[in-house]
Amino acid sequence: MRGWGLLAVCAAVLAMSGCGRSSPSAGGPGGSRYDVTVTRTTLGIPHIEAADYGSAGYGYGYAFAEDNLCVLQEDLITIRGERARWFGRDGSYHIVPNGVIATNVNSDYFWKFMATDAAIAPMKQRTPAQFRDVVDGFVAGYNRYIRELKAGGHAGRHASCRNADWLFEIESDDLYRRFYRLAVIASSSVFINEIANAAPLLSTAKAQAASDAPDLVSALRADPGALSYFTEMRGKRFGSNMYAMGRDATQDGSNLLWGNPHFPWTGTERLYLAHMTIPGELDIMGASLYGVPAALIGFNDHFAWSHTVSTAYRFTFYELTLNPANPFQYVYGSGLRDIEQVPVTIQVKEADGSMSTETRTLYRSHYGPMLVLEASGVPVLGWTPLKAYTLRDANAENDRLIEQFARWNQAQSLDAFIDLHGQILGIPWVNTVATGPGGKAYYGDLSVVPNVPDAKVQTCGAIPINNVIGQLVPGLPVLDGSRSACEWDTDADAPAPGIFGRSHLPTLQRDDWVANNNDSYWLTNPAQPITGYARIIGDEGTVRSYRTQLSITQVQRRLDASDGRSATPGFTLPLLQQVGLSAAVKTAEYGLNNVLTEICPSASGDEALACAALAQWDGTANLNSVGAHVWREFFRALTGGADRGGNFWRVPFSASDPVNTPRDLNTSSNAVQQAFSDGVAAVKASGIAFDAPLGSIQHPCCIANDIPIFGGEFFEGAFTIASTEEAGAEALSASGYKVFYGNSYIQSVTWEDGKVHAEGFVTYSQSTDPANPHFSDYTREYSAKRWHRLPFTAAQIDADRIARYRLTE
Repeated sequence: MRGWGLLAVCAAVLAMSGCGRSSPSAGGPGGSRYDVTVTRTTLGIPHIEAADYGSAGYGYGYAFAEDNLCVLQEDLITIRGERARWFGRDGSYHIVPNGVIATNVNSDYFWKFMATDAAIAPMKQRTPAQFRDVVDGFVAGYNRYIRELKAGGHAGRHASCRNADWLFEIESDDLYRRFYRLAVIASSSVFINEIANAAPLLSTAKAQAASDAPDLVSALRADPGALSYFTEMRGKRFGSNMYAMGRDATQDGSNLLWGNPHFPWTGTERLYLAHMTIPGELDIMGASLYGVPAALIGFNDHFAWSHTVSTAYRFTFYELTLNPANPFQYVYGSGLRDIEQVPVTIQVKEADGSMSTETRTLYRSHYGPMLVLEASGVPVLGWTPLKAYTLRDANAENDRLIEQFARWNQAQSLDAFIDLHGQILGIPWVNTVATGPGGKAYYGDLSVVPNVPDAKVQTCGAIPINNVIGQLVPGLPVLDGSRSACEWDTDADAPAPGIFGRSHLPTLQRDDWVANNNDSYWLTNPAQPITGYARIIGDEGTVRSYRTQLSITQVQRRLDASDGRSATPGFTLPLLQQVGLSAAVKTAEYGLNNVLTEICPSASGDEALACAALAQWDGTANLNSVGAHVWREFFRALTGGADRGGNFWRVPFSASDPVNTPRDLNTSSNAVQQAFSDGVAAVKASGIAFDAPLGSIQHPCCIANDIPIFGGEFFEGAFTIASTEEAGAEALSASGYKVFYGNSYIQSVTWEDGKVHAEGFVTYSQSTDPANPHFSDYTREYSAKRWHRLPFTAAQIDADRIARYRLTE
């Protein structure tokens, strides 16, 4: 109890933190009075019960600070544009999901330029009043915990920041800046360095090199720079699996939902599981990215939902035609417009501890920030005397993000949930599936997408650069910024200008099932392909990832009972859990037998040892899977990290059979034979035995090194993800694989007699503080595949309680 108890520290900090009850005027933001009970159940899940929204937020903020104070605090400082002030000039900032690494200085310039008071004001105003109270309450509860810590409470906790000068009380605007940062994670923030360093006429030599380059496409492919997020990482760094199942897909006619985001195991894009209850008003449980006091993926008695990262683009580039006499003016219609010059000042802590101040000018067109994008040292999107480039970001304009989740958290039916999805249209960058008792299985990519139909790209694409970018990043337009006709369109049913309305975005409802695994909407259910949408939203008729193919065939084989799991067709909750954590590897199905029968008979030396291990492999990435790492290194060498397609299959992709093609490994190919040799050499170089079980060599990057982790990689077609690819990390070393991201929060949900029954995991556990009792406990349960019911009713919470405390201010 000492770990969570308030009484142990209350006497020491009574005066400064307001332990106990006080008058309304003595409380948090706006003079509120907070009164909340927090009950911790097994594995550290906080259940927060209050009579009002502000108090619920207060309990959430306090509980979250107990678990993850230092990680969130650092990110909030970053979005203030104060990294260099507190952490020095020489450090860097890494946004794990989009792969961006920026110096502290560049990061500060970007966020001070982008996340201004004016930028967050519309979202703050649009957030429903009740959830503004939640935000204010969160800040008050979070700050209370900081005061207790600073007064000497919570001994041993948060060693990395408790005595740091950068641990100070936050403001409500810090959270709204956090929401803004999350909104633009797949758009503007991909280009932190390109925006922070944009300036005209950077180098006339470079400008000439860009015009002289014989093949900009080759330059981009060799070094895509910031575009690598869209060419390599989108759907991997932020990948996910999800199913929604209706009555025709289950054995007893019930509904089921599987939510399985693949998020980072470090940083603020981890997911935190909590339950908020306001009797008669709110009863929602689920997971949220750090600093967002609402369920972003969750469930209640009426419905459950989950998300996967969508293929849609959230921004477009614009090419500006400049005034040759003034690089700060561009043609628009029949006149000229000025490029706004914005001086940005930051503070920098120098190596000797002194503080300096420096100013840099950043630039903005009426579309949005200016940027310079280089590839192989060539400014592909440069700023020459004639041309410059800017971007418009639909999510930088999205003021509805928190409104969307607030209204969903309050919704009382699946029908209301679905209606709110298209009515508010505040989802920034994800697909959604949902279902509920007696309802259909629902899918929608009703998210914020620039309204750029294919016809507009045809008439407004800036030639030739639109074609250059389009070859590397299909579907991302570069539009002509000199013509007003090339502004984004607006649908009559859109809640804001410049985006598609629900009538032009893909949805599907069925009585059997829908799924998504980060490919486009096209094969949400292959029995009813979704077609006819703008290319900026997604691709149709193209090769799917191995993971998507596996996701579909897992369902198909369960529905016809050909998977060997049960003689009765259809799913139950335990069968869904078995499928979801089976750790199957799709490429093994497509090629393992080819390797064993066509390469291995003539193998010798190390390759013969590798073949002996593969002969024992069960085709999965489970803890006891022998030889799984041999296959992984083979496919790493063969695919170069690509998670689909390839010219090394005997049966090529066919749009008429997209679930089962391409397939059958072409072992006569020199590329396949060389990749096999290279993969074997990689295992040999690591010093790890070819027949080592996966569980003996794969562990968390950043939790407890003795915990074995199951799961595989995107490029080998694993469904259960445990990805070891990370900046600066070796694929396979003498210490094995270190898992940096993958399966994170997992929820499997059904309903019994109208009441929700959910079981799940937080794979990396609830806390990032090594001194916290819940730093690694859930990870151990996940490793053992020990499912835990997520307590939802008062009786279930009481039965599973490990601590309870009341907070008042």
